[in-house]
Amino acid sequence: MMTMCAVVLEIGNRQLLVRDSKTDQEIVVNTRCNCNFRVGDRIIIFYSGAMTMSIPPQISAIRIRKAPFNICF
Repeated sequence: MMTMCAVVLEIGNRQLLVRDSKTDQEIVVNTRCNCNFRVGDRIIIFYSGAMTMSIPPQISAIRIRKAPFNICF
């Protein structure tokens, strides 16, 4: 399992558009739930490590948590 620290840019139906804090790349995160995140939230995404080659790339989240302020950023 891999982790990604990111900032939420947009919220859709079972999807989040985020900016990866490490690479500054926009990524679509597919989720199994409609989570209670807001634009600007800092989150930690747990995923399998697989990422599509689409533009923007996509990952499927196993779990997503709000990030403590001092973690990853």
